[in-house]
Amino acid sequence: MFRHVVMFKLVETTTAVQKEALLAGLSRLPGQINQIRSFSVGLDARLAEGNFDVVVMVDFDTADDYVDYAAHPAHREFVTNCVLPVLATRSAVQYAFDR
Repeated sequence: MFRHVVMFKLVETTTAVQKEALLAGLSRLPGQINQIRSFSVGLDARLAEGNFDVVVMVDFDTADDYVDYAAHPAHREFVTNCVLPVLATRSAVQYAFDR
């Protein structure tokens, strides 16, 4: 298995509507990209200062499936239209793991 974890820090001017669009767009990706095996998204609980705002964890069968996901038109369009307009900082990691 192969996992992609990404965290977003949003610009302070991000509106509730933009946050909802971000979460909705993320939630649609598993139905659009066949390589996704498991998908989880969440907003920070605001229990500690300085945390990122959004976390996404996506599992794939292989690293190649991750590469296909990253290049998939639905993913690219989502990033361009929903993420980049509100993105302050992004951090990510990809790693192999045993199920």
